[in-house]
Amino acid sequence: MTSPLDTAAPLRIAVLSAWHVHAEEYGRAAIDHPGTELVAVWDDDAPRGQELAERLGVPFEADLEALLAREDLDGVTVTTATSDHDEVLGKAIAAGKHVFTEKLLSPTVEGCDVLVEAAGAAGVALTVSLPRLSHGYCVALREVLEAGTLGRLTYSRVRLAHNGSLANWLPERFYDATEALGGAFSDLAAHPVYLTQLILGEDVQVAGATYTDMTGRGVEDNAVVTVTSADGAIGVVETGFVTPASPFTIEVLGTEGSLIYGFEEDEQGAVMRVNAGDGFQRVDVPADAPAPFDLWVEAIRTGEPTTENLRRARALTALVVAANDRAHA
Repeated sequence: MTSPLDTAAPLRIAVLSAWHVHAEEYGRAAIDHPGTELVAVWDDDAPRGQELAERLGVPFEADLEALLAREDLDGVTVTTATSDHDEVLGKAIAAGKHVFTEKLLSPTVEGCDVLVEAAGAAGVALTVSLPRLSHGYCVALREVLEAGTLGRLTYSRVRLAHNGSLANWLPERFYDATEALGGAFSDLAAHPVYLTQLILGEDVQVAGATYTDMTGRGVEDNAVVTVTSADGAIGVVETGFVTPASPFTIEVLGTEGSLIYGFEEDEQGAVMRVNAGDGFQRVDVPADAPAPFDLWVEAIRTGEPTTENLRRARALTALVVAANDRAHA
């Protein structure tokens, strides 16, 4: 358990690497949060890091060890290549810095366990960015599932895709199979994976994986993975970088009802509906719950670890690794 800090002083945060496309987003989260202050950016690619530091209005630090040795630094956001997570997160934890990291936590399940154990031993708050679990539609989805409205679950399907490869807005490093651990499934599919695990359980097993490379970059840019639960339910995870117009959708079927989300929109945004035998009725989607960055700051302040977050991050890594192994077998 971490030790509570003086709530009057802002936490001083540094961004570790501009490798990931969310690096600036997390840097701005540290700027915008009332309890944090962004103080530096580090990157092993100096020009890339300097460019991000300039956009964020903070100094660039070329020496990671020197940055982590600073006594006035409380925590870091990690947006390095996924392949570097074990090393960089390990160094930050060893230096006693709280860590907020982009998914995946580690390239391996064993790496997840090592990092979580090290963070616990060091009294460091470790949190993984699993943002869609905090969105309002997920809050509503949890309520429907917990109420048992759908009965015994039989099927789920979650789709999330974009046109990053078609429109060439993804950085080329996202197609480096070593740094990114693959393509679309190791990156974008993380979100429908942890949502599928929310719906059907974290112990779902990979039944099949189909990956294709439609733009010739050497990694999958179009992927479908099927999973099964111990109770016999089937889950489908769909993702890709080759779809210009593909709504984010969730479909959950059970023996007593069905839930759909994202298949229609109105002035309030995407619509959720549930059919429990009386036709599809609209479900009110509440405001978002606190975001993962906010949960991390709260964990630092209170000393209470983000236990569910880390459990789900480990399960996410396990499924992605299993899917990649199945697709390349």
